[in-house]
Amino acid sequence: MAADDARNPRDQILSVLARLEEKNFNHGSSGNISCRDGASILITPTGANAANMTTERVVAMTGAGDVIGGGIPSSEFHMHVAILRAFPTAQAVVHTHADACVALSCLRKPIPAFHYQVAAFGGDDVRCARYATFGTPELAEAAVEALRDRTVCLLANHGMIAIGKSLEAAFNNTVKLETLARQYLLAMQAGTPVLLPSEEMARVGARYGNYGVGLLSDPDTPPRR
Repeated sequence: MAADDARNPRDQILSVLARLEEKNFNHGSSGNISCRDGASILITPTGANAANMTTERVVAMTGAGDVIGGGIPSSEFHMHVAILRAFPTAQAVVHTHADACVALSCLRKPIPAFHYQVAAFGGDDVRCARYATFGTPELAEAAVEALRDRTVCLLANHGMIAIGKSLEAAFNNTVKLETLARQYLLAMQAGTPVLLPSEEMARVGARYGNYGVGLLSDPDTPPRR
């Protein structure tokens, strides 16, 4: 990522939006991104995609969810605002309709400890938030609940959410979750995955340095030796 992106969160939002589409994680105007900008929140507008986005279209909001600049925010602004309010150390939120995550979200079950890297998200599973209509405070509440002590979650019959200590970290969490979701689907097609016991997941989590405390670390960070 260019140094300018690191300094300018609006440019960074456009960069991440484009990369999500390049990976086919979002289609059309699905998915949305937000990040902190001082005391305010920046979020993609309704109907946003890489082709029609400019830095001027990025919407600025207060921490209470009131628009202070730009046009109409994403329909999921309730969810973004609620997550950033609930988790003060989170700096960014990425929401996508990535295929493997959507498929698993329709089962309304967590992704269990089939692979040790599940622990990198903060526990021994990836929770699936209960279903609620998109764009509602009820969905926001469900997402916050599922993200307790986690950096990612599925949204039932909908998609996924990732948070991070930066927008880049949230993007990386998104990529890693979709990768694990696809691998879990493949494992279930091959048979019944053998799950790692809680003791092993706790050991792995401790090596990552984030088990059970909800730290916003990057899943690609090497475990502690």
